[in-house]
Amino acid sequence: MLRQACRCLLRSANGRNAVRARSFSTDAPAVPAVDSTFIEAWKKTIPNIEPPKTPFSYMKPRPPTPSSIPSKLTVNLALPYSSVLSSKEVDMVIIPATTGQMGVLPGHVATIAELKPGVMSVHEGNDVTKYFISSGFAFIHPNSFADIVAVEVIPIDHIDPASVQKGLAEFTQKLSSAVTDLEKAEAQIGVDVHSALNSALSG
Repeated sequence: MLRQACRCLLRSANGRNAVRARSFSTDAPAVPAVDSTFIEAWKKTIPNIEPPKTPFSYMKPRPPTPSSIPSKLTVNLALPYSSVLSSKEVDMVIIPATTGQMGVLPGHVATIAELKPGVMSVHEGNDVTKYFISSGFAFIHPNSFADIVAVEVIPIDHIDPASVQKGLAEFTQKLSSAVTDLEKAEAQIGVDVHSALNSALSG
């Protein structure tokens, strides 16, 4: 019994070491990911409606890691229902990571960053385009590609300041009068998002 347990532990340790030794997924040839099991199940259940697309459905397969650092960063910005930027070559992006504002240049190390409500700025020469991001994730690949998946994105100049102030006041009032944990959590999210929107307009 003890020998069998030891053999199992050794196999488990060897498996973990093999996983650690694997190269980054970004080094492997990139092909569009298709969940055939999900699609088949969807078509059997709802044959008259096309299966829903994921954000990665809007992204082109990325090329292999180059031997030298490119001069441009290629950015994909996708929502669950559309693509905002597709293979856009830029000089730099600054994203609102939960750890703080994060600048991404060509040649950035592979990183996954959770995004908080805030401003993402896209730099192309002297031009800077700013978007407000509600939340999401950024996947920075070693081949100077950045895939940013967000829940909602809106250009800063499309935000209505009056609606932001009204929403901030409403959620602040809800937070002060909240009783249950759920009410407090929902109100706090509303305050955080509208505060970030307000900062984006004044920044």
